[in-house]
Amino acid sequence: MKAQQTSGIRSVAIVGPYLSGKTTLLESLLWVTDALTRKGNVQDKNTVGDSAPEARDRQMSVELNVASTTYNTVRFTFLDCPGSIELAQESLNALVGVDAVVVVCEPVVDRVLTLSPLFKYLDDWEIPHLVFLNKMDRADVDFMDVLNALKTVSSRPLVPHQYPIGRGESLIGFIDLVTEQAYHYHPGAPADPIPFPDELKEQEQIARMEMLETLSNFDDHLLEELLEEINPSEEEIVQDLKLDLGADLIVPVFFGVADRDFGVRPLLEALLREAPEPETTAERRGITLSASTPLAQVLKTYFTPQGGKLSLVRVWQGAIADGMTLNGIRVGGIYELGQQQTSLNQAHSGQIVALGRMESIHTGDTLTNSDQPCNELPKAEQLAPVFAVAIAAEKRNDEVKLTSALAKLLDEDSALRWEHHADTHEIILWGQGDIHLQIALDRLRRKFNLPMKTSKPQVPYKETVRKSFLSHGRYKHQTGGHGQFGDVYLDIKPMPRGEGFRFAETIVGGVVPKQFFPGVEMGVRDYLAQGPLGFPVVDVSVTLTNGSYHSVDSSEQAFKQAARIAMQEGMMRCEPVLLEPIVRITVSVPTDFTSKVLRIVSGRRGQILGYDAKANWIGWDEVVALLPQAEMHDLIVELRSQTLGVGFFQWEADHLQEVPDKVAERMLAASGSRSGSGNGKK
Repeated sequence: MKAQQTSGIRSVAIVGPYLSGKTTLLESLLWVTDALTRKGNVQDKNTVGDSAPEARDRQMSVELNVASTTYNTVRFTFLDCPGSIELAQESLNALVGVDAVVVVCEPVVDRVLTLSPLFKYLDDWEIPHLVFLNKMDRADVDFMDVLNALKTVSSRPLVPHQYPIGRGESLIGFIDLVTEQAYHYHPGAPADPIPFPDELKEQEQIARMEMLETLSNFDDHLLEELLEEINPSEEEIVQDLKLDLGADLIVPVFFGVADRDFGVRPLLEALLREAPEPETTAERRGITLSASTPLAQVLKTYFTPQGGKLSLVRVWQGAIADGMTLNGIRVGGIYELGQQQTSLNQAHSGQIVALGRMESIHTGDTLTNSDQPCNELPKAEQLAPVFAVAIAAEKRNDEVKLTSALAKLLDEDSALRWEHHADTHEIILWGQGDIHLQIALDRLRRKFNLPMKTSKPQVPYKETVRKSFLSHGRYKHQTGGHGQFGDVYLDIKPMPRGEGFRFAETIVGGVVPKQFFPGVEMGVRDYLAQGPLGFPVVDVSVTLTNGSYHSVDSSEQAFKQAARIAMQEGMMRCEPVLLEPIVRITVSVPTDFTSKVLRIVSGRRGQILGYDAKANWIGWDEVVALLPQAEMHDLIVELRSQTLGVGFFQWEADHLQEVPDKVAERMLAASGSRSGSGNGKK
């Protein structure tokens, strides 16, 4: 596409913490650009964003919302991203495909830390972003104090674009630091120019000089002007803001009150003037727009009741036409999403549109119609699951539909995982937290008519033995015809942790014929599936050392039963012991919360292995520990509650370890173990 064809397109993501007012800002952006005939609000559940039933129920964004509007000949596509930390994967997937990002936050100094992971992601991907301080009518702190607090969580310098006139409920307008023109807010109407308030001259000059000095760090000409006390022109300042924002060198800061439309038009003007064009964004991604081959990337997958599967894509180069074949799949419709779903014949470079019926295409995939191998575009990292529930269909007849429904659910939400656990035989649904999984379960019920029963997942305990024992088992059964006879001696021994199971035989003289060895091993393995404590047995060796047989009555099945009898008699004499899975966790938190994390982990029977500064994260620490999996279920809930919601962890299975006796006694009593004798001790 040529530059003049894409310069009239912008894609902008709206992100920020939960309750910062992103959906309200989107509604205001659509309202002031005449894209709506009636402005909705979150309380009345009638906004363009948050239209899903799950969002209405919770009065919060639960998935990516798309809306489009035209302002001053530029077609804007806004992606309203969920604010809950549990739904962050939706945002991360979408951010890789936009030209600019508006970070919405409240002017509360104590909560700016919640923006730290988001700023880190934006800077790592070099995505241009602005800050919109919402709800400024509730601010009880100085604007510059909020600005200074924001600087502590951003690796890019923050540049004030405006200065407020008034504070809190007394906020009446702003001063544009580029033009030094003062404006008075009016609900539902553009702000009016007013005479400059002389009482704010000193504060405004300090803020403006901070803006110019920051810009001069990237413009030698501007630096020379400042040194010579020459006032730079408005055009030069705007050009510097555009270049520096497009290169992700600075973060301009705006403010307002979205539910009253205060500050929304200046934000739009800035996006119009300073946000990078699609070709600039493509160049930053290393994509050449002169290529005729269409190239797109999937940002989100939807399953709709009427339209089926829709793949929201960013078109990076070329044009996509309805009916075109991408990645071997025919495009079954092109749509602009938003207030209404509008059919298109084509989508051009820079646009974000939905493609229909791309059945085998998934979020993050790169799409092209080229016969030549295509380099995959970088995609957002998949967040590791940290919270799980066991699920089962309320109606047994629905079990056959569950696998198919889960596949679609995971296609729509890539942060989910599911597994059928081999040991506990439960279906486990993994996600980013309790709210995340509750939303997923609501979708299963509403979209697929699959109501679920849930429970806390069972811990996959194992058991082993501490002592050796030579056990004898004899099976003799007479039925009137051929009988059944098998006789074995099994040497049961403990093995080092992690060795699993080993079967061997040391038969001499043919006291047990070779054809019966498989039956013996089968009997041993069958028994080890559930040992004396009620759990699978690991780290044990069993050796067939002796036995006897009958030339007529012996069979493989008889020796299998004899082996089970020997194992049942012998295992209790080997002092069985309960093992629990231990996971290795790496917890990442701001340094101020490190001591809290150490207490949390220690209070959950964890073993701290060490902690250090987190690489490439300013002001963050990384705590490494070993933790019983039984203590991990709600760890993420406590961690987030103690770290303003920003703490996170990754984990992996590490090893099995003996359960402390007192813990084992409580657990075995609760599970109704057959032994009823603590941790296997007699």
